[in-house]
Amino acid sequence: MSTAQMAAFALAMSVGAMSPGPDFAIVVRNAALGGRRGGTVTALGVAAGVLVWAATAALGVAALLAASATAFTVVKAVGAVYLLYLGIRSLRAAVRRGGEGPDGQDGENGERPAVSRGTAFRQGLLCNVLNPKAAVFFVALMPQFLGEHPAVTDTLVLSVIAAVVALAWFTVVANVVGALRRLFARERVRRAIDGMTGAAMIGLGLRLAVSRA
Repeated sequence: MSTAQMAAFALAMSVGAMSPGPDFAIVVRNAALGGRRGGTVTALGVAAGVLVWAATAALGVAALLAASATAFTVVKAVGAVYLLYLGIRSLRAAVRRGGEGPDGQDGENGERPAVSRGTAFRQGLLCNVLNPKAAVFFVALMPQFLGEHPAVTDTLVLSVIAAVVALAWFTVVANVVGALRRLFARERVRRAIDGMTGAAMIGLGLRLAVSRA
């Protein structure tokens, strides 16, 4: 595989990563709550999910998912429920005085605790892995850069590039939002962020629920 091919794949991945979606929403929310660390750990979870989808697409597993109406519907339903769950949690945090923590726990003295590293990583991972549209994206993209019988090294290289691009983009997002944490620390702003991301998550969940392969 040439350097030009790898660069072209990285560019295509960048466009996909920058498209607004559940990954972006959850990274922004966790960076607003937990600063750069919370957002970066969430970005790591998203990148891990991208690595999973890229590898499975290269191996043909994602193609089976995209082609199977039953499998696609199951993953879609689970993903939609998870997004709705996160959205409802965020809306509850927005309307409750003092807020509710991302794990469902109330903070001391009315302050909302930052999302834990484990929760941040898990949310990033599940938001990506439970999105069957990611499978469709990689099924459409990977064959354009891999031959009919790709070498294992080429498959590994593209999978790693996909994960690195996603990690780089969402780490930038996490750092930009994290740099403004003092602003987000204000209760009114936090509640507004929770409200907006909650509404976005619910909207994305509903859109995923009615989407087709």
